[in-house]
Amino acid sequence: MSYDKDHTVVRFDIVKNRRKFFIFSSAIIIIGLLFTLFQGLHLGVDFKAGTRLDMFIGKEFNPTDLETVIKQEIPDVNFSKVTPYGTNQAYTRFDQTISSDTLMKVENALKAKYGEQVSKQVSSVDPSIAQEMVKKAGIAVAIAAVGIAIYIAIRFQWLFGIACVVGLAHDVFIPIALFSILGLEVDITFIAALLTILGYSINDKIVIFDRIRENLRTMKSKTIPELEHLVNVSLWQTMRRSVYTVATVFFTALALAVLGSESIRNFSLALLFGLVSGTYSSIFIAAQIWVNLKERNMKKKKEAV
Repeated sequence: MSYDKDHTVVRFDIVKNRRKFFIFSSAIIIIGLLFTLFQGLHLGVDFKAGTRLDMFIGKEFNPTDLETVIKQEIPDVNFSKVTPYGTNQAYTRFDQTISSDTLMKVENALKAKYGEQVSKQVSSVDPSIAQEMVKKAGIAVAIAAVGIAIYIAIRFQWLFGIACVVGLAHDVFIPIALFSILGLEVDITFIAALLTILGYSINDKIVIFDRIRENLRTMKSKTIPELEHLVNVSLWQTMRRSVYTVATVFFTALALAVLGSESIRNFSLALLFGLVSGTYSSIFIAAQIWVNLKERNMKKKKEAV
């Protein structure tokens, strides 16, 4: 597609239909917030005190049989439903910290039932550490988002900074909403995915904002229709680059989600959700927020005159 402003093909008027995109994103976020409020997030042991027990059985098994063994060896302790994954593997999570000696009894009982190939992997988090992890994870995401927004405001202008903040908030809330709706586990790898998403998202937004800024220097934008046309042209000039860039990472993350181990599956899924959300927000949300803000400023200047 040509980057000549006079010959760039605007295949679809994105700016004119921005309200539809705002409604679509708002609906997903609201549904996700409702799920989060009433159902809550499925927190992993990184953010919720307790013990996660991963079991390699090495042959076909019935999850109910594993639950029976656990109940026999560790009575009067609540644990989540045994969930199979990978090849002849399963995991469960206890609501409290379980000692290694007690878990060894579970492993020995499983070995007696399924054979010596049975092994376990344990992850335990103390309540105070879990609370600290939640606090630091929130601070890390907030610092990253604020720092990026300040950079955009200084590098471009403050209206771009505001649009960037809204876009980044959108990119964070969408994966959270989808994880809540789908009941996926939120652990420390999810936070790593969010920070990665912020990096890719801001890169995409910078490319689009930079194209808009360049076109502001050469294209007329004294009226609202002219401004909207300028943004449409800018978006279509960078559309191919945005799609191709995210596609390369998307298919890599998809391969990790499908072929990778269980330990990185949630990271891969969060990355997939975030990549799509980040590209979508750069084109259909952040740029459109900037248009709304710019048009409001133009109207105020006209009224002042």
